[in-house]
This record gives sequence, C-alpha cells and structure tokens, in this order.
Amino acid sequence: MTGHPDAKRARQLRRAIRKLPRLQRTIFCEIRFEDLSYEEIGARHGLSAAEAEAVFKKALMNFMLQLDWKPKRWWHWR
Repeated sequence: MTGHPDAKRARQLRRAIRKLPRLQRTIFCEIRFEDLSYEEIGARHGLSAAEAEAVFKKALMNFMLQLDWKPKRWWHWR
C-alpha cells in the first residue's frame, strides 16, 4: 500500500461499492464495469428495464452518500 492519493481514493471507492446492498452492488458493477444495458441486466435478474434502471439509480445515490458526495443540482432525486 502506498500513501499516494490515487491509491487512497481507489480504496474509498471500493469500500463504497462493497457497502451497497447486494442487488444494487451487482447492477452498479454490471453497468459501470461490464457496460451492460438495462435490458440485459433486467433479463439477468428477472426485472424489467425500468426496474433495473430504478435499482441503479438507488445504487448510485447510495454510492454517492457513502462518499459524502452531494448530488448535482440538475439531478432531482425522488
């Protein structure tokens, strides 16, 4: 391990991903790292594309909260 800021940031990001609930973590990783569509993810998990998108939105919000990031003004969360 190094004291490099990028290494520290990478640990923070991995920790925030690990803290997500299982389905949110899985869908978050499938979208961000596997570049799957909502339709493909929905088919994998027995969800509609809209349900997969809703889970991803929750995952993204939880991820941001774990890192104490504030949502952008243009992003209205309900």
